[in-house]
Amino acid sequence: MTDKTTDLIDTFYDKEKNIQNNSNSQQIIRKSSKAKYQIFDEIEFTRGREILGDLIVHGMVASGGTDIDWLIEHNGGFIILEFKGFHNDKINIAKGQMIAYEKLHEKLNQTTKCYLYIVGCNDIDFSNPDATIWIFEMKQWKIGAIPKNTSDIYGDDSRKQNKFIVYREYMEEISIEKLREIIDSHWSEFEKIMP
Repeated sequence: MTDKTTDLIDTFYDKEKNIQNNSNSQQIIRKSSKAKYQIFDEIEFTRGREILGDLIVHGMVASGGTDIDWLIEHNGGFIILEFKGFHNDKINIAKGQMIAYEKLHEKLNQTTKCYLYIVGCNDIDFSNPDATIWIFEMKQWKIGAIPKNTSDIYGDDSRKQNKFIVYREYMEEISIEKLREIIDSHWSEFEKIMP
């Protein structure tokens, strides 16, 4: 009887292990191909950013300063990506930066094609094609599909600020793989542009 009970228990636990292994294998995190562009000297890259930080100093009339996170040009067409981190389900975009993006988008679309995406993300691993981000394109901003809040509609602080606050709920949730498909579709579209 002891042997039969032991066999039954062993069989049960082996099946349970197999079930656990099967469910774990379904949760495998995919990895993308190797990145095309990498920072080869991170110390030099960081040093360059720190040096720029000393350009605008206290006592000057001018203030601010920003950059473009990712700009892709192909046959005169442009894809611009601005990445913002979420804090309490919202991203902040400096007014000056958004005004500059609006004008840049407008001017580039007068003579060529330009797609400008604001991308909201949490701590993210871009090498995981299934990782989630939230996006909107500048056209959505211009037609008012994305509310142009300058104060937090959900917070106690109702003061206007020198920034736009965009809530996650107004952005489209997509995967990194989908973003790559969007970028490649624009690249293919730019193939038809005659330089």
